[in-house]
Amino acid sequence: MAQKSPYVQQEPSFGLGAIQIAVSSMDDADGDTYFEEADKNEKSGDLDDALTFFGKAAFEYNSSGNFPRYGASLLRLSNIHFLQEHYTEAEQVILNVALKTYSRLGNRSGQMASYSQLGKIYLAANKLTQSLWFYSQQGILARQTNNNSSYIDSILGIVQVKIKKKEFSMAIKDINRAELFAKNTKNNQFKGQIKQARNTIAEKRTGTY
Repeated sequence: MAQKSPYVQQEPSFGLGAIQIAVSSMDDADGDTYFEEADKNEKSGDLDDALTFFGKAAFEYNSSGNFPRYGASLLRLSNIHFLQEHYTEAEQVILNVALKTYSRLGNRSGQMASYSQLGKIYLAANKLTQSLWFYSQQGILARQTNNNSSYIDSILGIVQVKIKKKEFSMAIKDINRAELFAKNTKNNQFKGQIKQARNTIAEKRTGTY
């Protein structure tokens, strides 16, 4: 059974009282320690420990009022659930906590990252309508904020949805659009993903995948 983390089942408190400010540095230091430990465990493949430490990091950052780091911890926590194929837990961490936190902060980068994560989760869970919607929301916000990388990422997410739906011609149009936009904005970081998406479509069309 997938386990839910006890560290993210609360709404973040945005009031910073005197006591909270006094302990914020200590909480942040603890949060940083837990975050580093979680990152180390994730890289070594110890996902259960990574889940625990990202949860502890989130708790400490929330206690200190460091909400950007709180959100970052939640995104990583959700991704560990995703890697463990705990899609419901991965979804709930983003929908119920991370996205609300970033929205209240007006943190557009965090919102886009949350939309991208939800698109990925729903894609893996084969909930293609929801996946398409969240990738589209990411793209809309990326255009509004002139975030070229996030915009390309959203298009390639939509491509993956269309590949799953076997809408190969539409997927290729989106790949071409992403490739042209990347070229015009001199963004080279998505070359591998674009190439892989083309290969996947070619393989599926020939029935060898």
